[in-house]
Amino acid sequence: MSTTPSPHTPLHPTTGMPVVAMVGGGQLSRMTHQAAVALGQSLRVLAADPAESAALVAADVQFGDHNELADLRRLAEGATVVTFDHEHVPTEHLRALEADGHRVAPGPAALVHAQDKLVLRRALAEAGEPQPAWAEVTTVHDVTAFADGVGWPVVLKTPRGGYDGKGVFVVSGPDQVADLLEQHGTLLAEERVAMVRELSAQVARSPFGQVAVWPVVETIQRDGVCNEVLAPAPGLSEELATAAQELAVRIADRLGVVGMLAVELFETAEGVLVNELAMRPHNSGHWTIEGARTSQFEQHLRAVLDYPLGSTAMTAPVVVMANVLGGATADAGWDGPGLDERVHHLMAHWPDVKLHWYGKGQRRGRKLGHVTALGEDLAEVRARAVAAARYLADGVVDPAFAFETEH
Repeated sequence: MSTTPSPHTPLHPTTGMPVVAMVGGGQLSRMTHQAAVALGQSLRVLAADPAESAALVAADVQFGDHNELADLRRLAEGATVVTFDHEHVPTEHLRALEADGHRVAPGPAALVHAQDKLVLRRALAEAGEPQPAWAEVTTVHDVTAFADGVGWPVVLKTPRGGYDGKGVFVVSGPDQVADLLEQHGTLLAEERVAMVRELSAQVARSPFGQVAVWPVVETIQRDGVCNEVLAPAPGLSEELATAAQELAVRIADRLGVVGMLAVELFETAEGVLVNELAMRPHNSGHWTIEGARTSQFEQHLRAVLDYPLGSTAMTAPVVVMANVLGGATADAGWDGPGLDERVHHLMAHWPDVKLHWYGKGQRRGRKLGHVTALGEDLAEVRARAVAAARYLADGVVDPAFAFETEH
C-alpha cells in the first residue's frame, strides 16, 4: 500500500511524526491544525499576521509573505511536506522549492490548474471534459465575437486571483467590457450557463494513486459566497452523482493532484459542467467534520503524506452546513448580546448543532464561522442550521426555535 518514510524523511524530533507546512493562516489552516492534533502530527503555518485564524491556535507559526521565496524556503526547512490553504503562491516559487528537494503537495504542475482558469480550461478541453463554452479575450472585439456565438450576457473572469465572487463580472453588452480589459488585461470569457443549481464533488488522492470520494453536495451561493451546503445533494440521481464523482477522479488522476480536490460544478438539464477547481480543503467540505467518518481536513493530511485514506461514509442521512457571514452583529453600532453571550444562547437553542468559530475580526459579509446540523429530514435539518447561523450573524432567533415564555 503506502510507502514507509525513508530514513531521510524529515520528522518532528520530539514526536517522531510528520511536520506538515501549510502556506496560509486562514480558517482552512486552523481546521487542518485540529485534524493534525488528533493524528499526532505537527502543522507549521505560514501566516501574514498574528491575528489570522490559524496563527491564533497553532504552536508552530512563521510570519511571512507567500509571495516571497525566502519566506517559503524558511517554512519548508525541516518539514515533511509543504501544502496550502489557498492557491495564491507564485508557481515559479513552488518549482524552486521542488528544485531544493522539498516535497510540495499538490505540486506546481497540478496546482497551476487551480491558480489559472485559462490553464484549467485548456486542460479540460484537451481531455474532452464537460465545461461551459469559453474563450481567451484581450479586446472588446474578442468578447463581442464570443457573445455572437453564446449570447449576452457573458461572464468575464480574471484568470488568476479570484475567489468568493471576486474577479467575476457579468456583462450584458460591449460597452461594459473596455474598462475591465484595461484594468485586468487578458480575461476568460464564459457563457452564462443556464444551470439548475451548483454542486461540488470532492476527492482526495494520494501520491500512491489511492482516491476517496464523498457524496456530491449542493452548494447554495449568495453574492458569490457559499452560504449553505446540503449533503448529499437532494434529488440528485444516482447516475448523475456517480458521473460527477467519476469526473472528479478523472481530473485528479489526469492532473496528478495530491491532497484534496474540490470540483465545483454547474448542474444543467443535460448533466454537469466544470466551473472551477480548488486543490485544498474547501468550503463545500466543512460538513465532513461531523458528517463523514473522515473529514476533508484529516483526509488532506493523510493524502499529502501518502497515508492510506479514510472512509468517507456519512454519519447521518442528511447533513447541512451553514456559513456564518458577518451581519448585523458585526456592525460598529451593535448593542445586542456580545459574541460569547450569543454562543451561550446558540448552544441553548440548538444543543445538537455543532459550531466552528474562526476567531477572525468581524465585518459584514466575512466568513466568521460555520455551523453543522445532522439528521434525517432535509427541511428540518436545514432549518436548524440556517437559524443557528442567522442568530450568530444577526442576533435574531427564528420564532420556530424561540423558547416558550411564562405567562
